[in-house]
Amino acid sequence: MYIVAIAWLYVVFMMSITEESIVAAILTFLLYGAFPLIIVLYLIGTPQRKRNRALEARKKISASEQVSSADDVTRRSAREHEK
Repeated sequence: MYIVAIAWLYVVFMMSITEESIVAAILTFLLYGAFPLIIVLYLIGTPQRKRNRALEARKKISASEQVSSADDVTRRSAREHEK
């Protein structure tokens, strides 16, 4: 996917260097290239960010379950030693 983004920036850069003024070149590059590309890459990356958040949540839940099960084992062994 990034190769397409790089190619698009190259095409827009070539379009912008053919403009007659510097201001037009900068606006062409930003409005046809950089801003739309940022939006598209952000939207394409949304599912991956959701998966990463879900994975982190699962890791936290499993870590807390492991800690609670370890606490239960410790409490049981402590009760057995008290008897």
